Amino acid sequence: MKESAILQCDDVTVEFDGFKAVQGMSLKLEKGELRFLIGPNGAGKTTMLDVICGKVRPSAGKVTFGGKVDITRKKEHQIAELGIGRKFQAPSIFPSMTVSENLEIAMRQKRSVFATLFARMEVEERERMDQQLAMIGLQDKAAKRAGGLSHGEKQWLEIGMMLLQEPEILLLDEPVAGMTDKETDKTGELLSQIARKRSIVVVEHDMEFVRNFASKVTVMHEGKLLKEGTMDEVQGDERVAEVYLGKRRDADVSRSTA
Repeated sequence: MKESAILQCDDVTVEFDGFKAVQGMSLKLEKGELRFLIGPNGAGKTTMLDVICGKVRPSAGKVTFGGKVDITRKKEHQIAELGIGRKFQAPSIFPSMTVSENLEIAMRQKRSVFATLFARMEVEERERMDQQLAMIGLQDKAAKRAGGLSHGEKQWLEIGMMLLQEPEILLLDEPVAGMTDKETDKTGELLSQIARKRSIVVVEHDMEFVRNFASKVTVMHEGKLLKEGTMDEVQGDERVAEVYLGKRRDADVSRSTA
């Protein structure tokens, strides 16, 4: 593995009751890379994220983190502690608490919620939280209850909560689903900013979003790697066109849904 690679999946296979959801899938993620994982429904995209974060154990293959740590058989909390954060499609926040309180809990994850809320924040912690609020664009809503945020704002809040735990890799499952166009663009800009220091893998169905923000795209089909490259390379591939559009050739894959 190259020194710059932060994650590598080699020949990963996942089998459920005889059905192979993933078949010999390999994936290498570089440091500071924003990678999009696309493909038709049932292609095995989310299952690959489940393998990386430890939610699902592969029946074959290997997953290596940081060039040397085999995480294939590690448990979810062990993988999270190493620096791999997973965000699911629905935001997971504390709706009755304020935006600031949500971030504070994330920053002091090892403490109880009660202890966190009544502990005095150090100056350095306050600065970190203020910086995070600015990054996710919620500094003007710090005192607002999280349950009153828009859908997009809730997603940004959870991303901010993840970042305060300082992961090296973020795994995101359809982060812009249900967002307005403006929220979608802001999310893409946020992910691009995050990718300057961390690596991100995004499972996504919105092809316009992928086109606008992907540095590299991995296409899966029937649990296997179909194509990998830039968005232009992926769009120009005959096999990708067939998978998305049947036998009819169309250069604009972005009109389809993954």
